[in-house]
Amino acid sequence: MEDPEGGFKSQSDGASAVARKDGKKSRRRKGKRGGQSRNAAQAASHAPSGIAGEAARPMDARPTDIAAETSARKRKRRRRGSGASGEGAPRQQQQGDQAASANRALAHDGDAASGKRGRRKHRGKRGLQGRPLAQTKPSGHQPAQAPANQPNVGRGPAQEARGENDNRVQRHHQERGERPASAHPWPDELYAALDLGTNNCRLLIAQPTRPGQFRVVDAFSRIVRLGEGLAASGRLSDDAMDRAVDALRVCAGKLKNREIRRMRLIATEACRQASNGEEFLQRVVAETGLELEIIDRETEARLAVSGCSSLVGRETRSVVLFDIGGGSSEIAVIRIGDSRFSRLANHITHWTSLPVGVVTLSERHGGRDVTPDVFEGMVLEVEGMLSGFDCPVIDGDLGDFHLIGTSGTVTTLAGVHLDLPRYDRRKVDGIWLSDDEVSAMQAKLLSWDFASRAANPCIGPDRADLVLAGCAILEAIRRRWPSPRMRVADRGLREGLLTDMMADDGVWRRHRHRRGQRGK
Repeated sequence: MEDPEGGFKSQSDGASAVARKDGKKSRRRKGKRGGQSRNAAQAASHAPSGIAGEAARPMDARPTDIAAETSARKRKRRRRGSGASGEGAPRQQQQGDQAASANRALAHDGDAASGKRGRRKHRGKRGLQGRPLAQTKPSGHQPAQAPANQPNVGRGPAQEARGENDNRVQRHHQERGERPASAHPWPDELYAALDLGTNNCRLLIAQPTRPGQFRVVDAFSRIVRLGEGLAASGRLSDDAMDRAVDALRVCAGKLKNREIRRMRLIATEACRQASNGEEFLQRVVAETGLELEIIDRETEARLAVSGCSSLVGRETRSVVLFDIGGGSSEIAVIRIGDSRFSRLANHITHWTSLPVGVVTLSERHGGRDVTPDVFEGMVLEVEGMLSGFDCPVIDGDLGDFHLIGTSGTVTTLAGVHLDLPRYDRRKVDGIWLSDDEVSAMQAKLLSWDFASRAANPCIGPDRADLVLAGCAILEAIRRRWPSPRMRVADRGLREGLLTDMMADDGVWRRHRHRRGQRGK
């Protein structure tokens, strides 16, 4: 018999459960009988072949227990022998049947005991993240399948025992028309958001959890550089469209493998500017089945704010949030009074979208060999664009004002500042950087050549020619709105899309209502 925790286990260890009158298992005495196992084995070798189960009886068993067991066995044999089929059966056959029955009971008890030990050992280690994301739902929806690109993790006997126990609990509640207390209120309600930008193609599939929050079920991101050469030709190149379509095929496969309640797929600046943007989207529908919508700049700015709403503290009164993209940069001025709306985007007082991003700016000024003079020229160009933005002056000396940056530029600066061996979103998202730290990181990147930037694990060769253009846009924003600190957000339009869709569907309001009902 196989023990989930300790490997192979002799069947004699669990026979006390069969032999004892009360039917209880005594695992604590297992170690005390260790020296007697050899005697038990010797006794088993001399016992008759038809009663092999008696060799597993403990040597220190009480005489009353042995007598009670012997009488019970005799009564069982008499009942079996009184039947029509067993009256003329030989005694050896009856003993063989009795031994087989004892062995089956022994194996069942041993498996049950080992499964209980595995569940009891790991019960305290099973957190929320370790539970299945999708469970059986009485409404008849199909459970969410595993991600297509997720490796098949092996399951040991202990994990199989826990999984079987979870299935029994789910079947029990389903038969009674109930939902387990640990189950999520909406296990199958998944939402999807796709953002096809000038530089990246990103997808998120998430499930609502606590109010205002969600759990990411699957994600995808790939640099496609859809806007490559757009500033010079005004059109999307064939190579760029091919790269984007290949990435969108992967996204389409992920979406087909899951039961999605609601999704929103958007395209931004590259498709807005390109003369063949609509033609490209028709090709996407034909080859992938995905229908993307081109959003305007105001919608893009509001989505960026919605995606970062959880990073704006209750004590904050003024925020300048910026999203440095590949082909455009959105900036939103947020002023929060004494009462805060449930949606942070409703506090936007001024916003603008600059027709410049890391791809377009690096193509105009060069991104590989950037000297201090070239860098200053990029900053001055962005400052000229910001000069036309009519916005009241914000006093950056107040403690309730700060900047929030959501883009690859600011997350790269944070990764370099932390000196990460590889980029880690958990360490970057939400981190605070002082004004001096941002200036030091920008000077450090400007002192590196292209090869040094490409060798950094937080930049890589795909962004090595774009990061300084993003730093120039960031520097122009910092000069316009000086602030002692800046918060880094590794989130953006996808998170904003998910937040808005979940809020529109009222999933978090239903969650509060159900929690109130359970509390009564």
